[in-house]
Amino acid sequence: MKNENLRDFFLLFIGLVIVSGFFYLKWDSFLDLANNLLNFKNSHPSQMISFDKFLSYLESGNIKKADLYENAEILVFDGFNSLGEKLEHIGVKVPVRNSSLILELREYQIDFNTYPSISFNSIWSILSALIIPLLILFVVQLFLSLGSYIEAVENANAQAQAEVELDESTIITFKDVAGIDEAKQELEEFVSFLKTPEIFKAVGATPPKGVILVGPPGTGKTLLAKAIAGEADVPFFSISGSEFIEMYVGIGAARVRSLFDIAEQNSPSILFIDEIDAIGRQRGNSSGGNNDEREQTLNQILTEMDGFQPTTGIIVIAATNRVDVLDSALLRPGRFDRQITVFLPTVSGRREILKVHSRDKKIDAKTSFTSIAQRTPGFSGADLCNMLNEASILTARANLDIITPKEIYAAIDRIVAGLEGVVLKDSRTKRLLAYHEVGHALAGTLLKNHNAVQKVTLIPRGRSQGLTWFKDNEQPLMTRSQLSSRLIAILAGRAAEKIVFGNMEITNGASDDFFKVNSLARQMVTRFGMSKLTPMSMEFPKSTIFMSRSTQNRSECFLDIADKIDLQIIEIIEDGFEKASVLLERNRVLVDQLTVLIMQVETIEGDAFEQFVSNFTSLPEEMKIQPL
Repeated sequence: MKNENLRDFFLLFIGLVIVSGFFYLKWDSFLDLANNLLNFKNSHPSQMISFDKFLSYLESGNIKKADLYENAEILVFDGFNSLGEKLEHIGVKVPVRNSSLILELREYQIDFNTYPSISFNSIWSILSALIIPLLILFVVQLFLSLGSYIEAVENANAQAQAEVELDESTIITFKDVAGIDEAKQELEEFVSFLKTPEIFKAVGATPPKGVILVGPPGTGKTLLAKAIAGEADVPFFSISGSEFIEMYVGIGAARVRSLFDIAEQNSPSILFIDEIDAIGRQRGNSSGGNNDEREQTLNQILTEMDGFQPTTGIIVIAATNRVDVLDSALLRPGRFDRQITVFLPTVSGRREILKVHSRDKKIDAKTSFTSIAQRTPGFSGADLCNMLNEASILTARANLDIITPKEIYAAIDRIVAGLEGVVLKDSRTKRLLAYHEVGHALAGTLLKNHNAVQKVTLIPRGRSQGLTWFKDNEQPLMTRSQLSSRLIAILAGRAAEKIVFGNMEITNGASDDFFKVNSLARQMVTRFGMSKLTPMSMEFPKSTIFMSRSTQNRSECFLDIADKIDLQIIEIIEDGFEKASVLLERNRVLVDQLTVLIMQVETIEGDAFEQFVSNFTSLPEEMKIQPL
């Protein structure tokens, strides 16, 4: 049994003993009070008579029963009158100092009872039996809680010094970090600061006190920090921002002091604070109220970074994916001097990351990491590691010895689109779905500035009944023709439904397509200046922080042209839908042939799809491809 349970049991036992003792001592008072309350109603007779008349009833022997209330000042009796009528609950006020009344009742052998009056003393005696023990229990509990608070503070202070330990397993170097070469180049000079500080001292240069690594989750920020320590062969101290926040005020600040003290004792060293936005949010800008403990912890970090000298050999590295919510005092020079952005890896970066994560895995020698990297746009290093792990699990399920490209591609599809569902049977629904996906794929293939098809499938995944993937060229800039081609290809799915099945048989399968189209067309008009209105941005999005989350205010624009913006968006979408319809109608034979093919095989890879389309150039003139 835990100490807390023993304490609670002891308190309950003592409380019961105290309450029972007081209650026992006041038991007589309680019985008197209860008896009075039960007979309180009887002390109010239905009719009052004079005392002389009562005496006449008494002398004639017509009284059968009597009760005395209020210290014998009120007498209530039952009896008969001179006519023999029954009298019930008749009251009479007894004269003061009439001490012979009780003797007369006994003389006439009248059965009577006396009831004392209800007094404040009797009520207070009962309440005191309950309140006083409760007060004693409250005082005891207060002292025990105070003791536990002091104990918790002491334990938390001890924990603040014990939790931050030297990480002896830090053997990661820059060779283990791939795909983020730009960030590695920025951080290599930190290694020089730690290994040969005298070179910089000779020219009067001081190393930066701190650096913030900014980037999406899973891009390798923590790995980079460990690599710096591994390359420089210095101790690495790591702690998360959430570990500074405690229930008791002042523990977070104590933990900060302990952390910096240990880092200074082991200098030169790397001090890494992960998820610094947990404690480094802007002060006094939260709609949910200020957090004094968090702000006190943040103030302590600022003070510690001001206190140590750059020559001590301590470099503070912080990581976050929400630099927009950090307090400006953290980002000023002299604290976190530098801000290094860790981007998502490119195709070549993903290829190198795959090589690193495949070291301990048995992968088929014919597997092309370049092909896998091309099929994983937007994947971070953590995503690629997870993808290879999923492929390993699929390989183990199939009782295979090595991981083949089939398992890797299946893992990619599972991560991107979800679990594989049951394929639809040959039916009208499957045929309609096939035309929808062929419309997307064919339009993307025939449009001049669109990305190539990667895969077309009718196998359901997640919430989608069918999917069409295009290769991502990951260009930083997009032209108007590329955006227009993307918009036409998205609308081609609905256009194919309308052309083949008619306007009354279109489905809700294009709902997600319309969301994408609306967003793309609005950005073309209001942000990219790609419309007939004016070559300027007509939206000014403002990011505000509410409950520690960044929210987007309603976009502001010139009110007199707000309607024109909507009309321009509608015009762009309608023009794209018309062009998609014309493209598919001109190549209706090709659309039908592709639909028959995909209904048979259910999945077509991008290369096979393009080969099938290119074969139509050698057919008769009426069957050749007819571009826009």
